[in-house]
Amino acid sequence: MQHIGITGGIGSGKTTICNIFAQLGVPIYNADIRAKFLVQHSLQQEISKEFGADIFKNGQLNKELLAQRAFISKEQTEKLNSIVHPAVEEDYKKWQLEQDSFYTLKEAALLIESGSYQKLDALILVLAPLEIRIERTKKRDKSSREQVLSRINKQLSDEEKLPYATYTINNNGKESIIKQILSIHQQILDSEG
Repeated sequence: MQHIGITGGIGSGKTTICNIFAQLGVPIYNADIRAKFLVQHSLQQEISKEFGADIFKNGQLNKELLAQRAFISKEQTEKLNSIVHPAVEEDYKKWQLEQDSFYTLKEAALLIESGSYQKLDALILVLAPLEIRIERTKKRDKSSREQVLSRINKQLSDEEKLPYATYTINNNGKESIIKQILSIHQQILDSEG
């Protein structure tokens, strides 16, 4: 079984692309959703110890408080990542064992930044123009342009991510994403030999 990653900047359309791959029968592991689940269920004690007992109230994560404490400095962010990333990696390994497919997709916003792309066989990068990404994210998250740009500026740019990509999908509203997905799907299947 091949383990393929799929990543892209905020608002690039990763989820839409993954939904189409899922329609082709490809199992999808959403690392960001699983990370939230793990933080809420199995990492509470570790996170509370590192960032304060008041991070969880009645068993519920106070996201704003965690963000204030974890993203105040690079060191604090790395502390949080050192708790969450290994747990997600372990969860992903268990999930892989349950799959029966020629390949799986691991969707994550920070596959390159976290270094976890190195454990994958190939990487799909979803690209989209900045203005499209901003508009999609504003609409989805009910955020201001400034809030979206602040989040975008904390991620690697598409240009910085390109050297890591095995395949790219241009989600610019002009090219057919279905054609691009079918082409990549076929190339991955053909690589079996």
